[in-house]
Amino acid sequence: LGQADLLRRAMGKKKKSELDKQFENFSRGMAERGYSRDAVETLWNILVPFSDYAFNKAHSAAYGLVSYWTAYLKANYPTEYMAALLTSVRDDKDKSALYLGECRHMGITVLPPDVNSSAADFRAVGADIRFGLSAIRNVGANVVDAIVKAREEKGAFTSFQDFLEKVPAVVCNKRTIESLIKAGAFDSLHPSRRALLLVHEQAVDAVVGVKRKEAEGQFDLFGGMGADDGVSVAVEVPDVPDWDKKQRLAFEREMLGLYVSDHPLSGLEHVLATAADCSIATLLADEQRAEGSMVTVCGLVTSLQRKMSKNGNPWAAVTLEDIDGSIEILFFGETYLTYATVLAEDAVVTVRGRVRRRDETIQLQAVEVSIPDVSAADARPLTITMPVARCTTPVVERLREVLAAHPGVTQVNLRLTQPGRATVMRLEDTLRVERSTALFGDLKALLGPGCLAP
Repeated sequence: LGQADLLRRAMGKKKKSELDKQFENFSRGMAERGYSRDAVETLWNILVPFSDYAFNKAHSAAYGLVSYWTAYLKANYPTEYMAALLTSVRDDKDKSALYLGECRHMGITVLPPDVNSSAADFRAVGADIRFGLSAIRNVGANVVDAIVKAREEKGAFTSFQDFLEKVPAVVCNKRTIESLIKAGAFDSLHPSRRALLLVHEQAVDAVVGVKRKEAEGQFDLFGGMGADDGVSVAVEVPDVPDWDKKQRLAFEREMLGLYVSDHPLSGLEHVLATAADCSIATLLADEQRAEGSMVTVCGLVTSLQRKMSKNGNPWAAVTLEDIDGSIEILFFGETYLTYATVLAEDAVVTVRGRVRRRDETIQLQAVEVSIPDVSAADARPLTITMPVARCTTPVVERLREVLAAHPGVTQVNLRLTQPGRATVMRLEDTLRVERSTALFGDLKALLGPGCLAP
């Protein structure tokens, strides 16, 4: 078997010199087993040319089969397939962002995690995908299992207080509850994440004592320990507005590693596509991109660190993010001095730079910076994406009402998607709109955060 494996390896390398070294052992082995010299040479003359294509053909067949399977699943079970794909890369935020972008392009809405709907992993929920609870920072597998078990055994949670009372003590950890709130896992129970965060410590303290006594078996078998013992005190959630969009999304990203319910650049997709050569996710996934090659990207400055070199020269490291990914961009020398005043957190910029490969990551060294004209988006039609499965009479009527409530001059296109194809329709001029945050919010509330994806 050892010699057979050496022959296999030599055939795989497709080098004649390596194969020639194996002929002596091959012919001797066949002769010892009674084969004639003609038989040895006949078989060898079959194996040598076979080695030129055998492994290529085997690899092509194997990968072709996998490609067929995945293409079939994506075409016929798109939400289930993308949910499984997102689960498989949940620890790789760059790939997760890439696949979330693909979901947007396919018209699939990825919903934030929810204590009443989420499982541990991403899961298909009708035409949507629900974020898994295990993807939330500070939420371990034991906590997820406990939440799901409590929900199955005691019924759906009806309020924040009801959740705390139904789940076991392992879930009632202040850090865990804070993470669930910031990730949006309680949005179906209360509309204000900020309000829940204000009282979560007090609410946890109110139920933990009771759960501890239950675990220690301190309750009297004949009626309890007193009128109030064993009953947690409900904490009143204050009536305060939620955080603004920026803060809400910042916390969401802190807990999930990604923007899910919305994105700071929503509505500017066409501006980014026009200004950049490619998306950041596409750049990061391009293994053929050469060191030193030039590329232009466009996005939001989410981090800016101004530094000083050992020689006393100022430079900066910037994290630039678009809809689908983020990349580190370095500014040195004259480039930094030229554009230092342009660089600021939350600024939308276009950067042209050289590719720098470091280990398995890609950075850019900036060469030029410009400010894209974000008003250019207004000159383009507003495209609303909706799966055909959602195109029901009530939804269409509600969409008409939303558009009519924001009259303006921007043309509206409706992009209807289904597995394998999409149809774009231009809506009548009476439904032209004025682009605004309010309009985008109403559309996303009706059709989901992915409805404005390009």
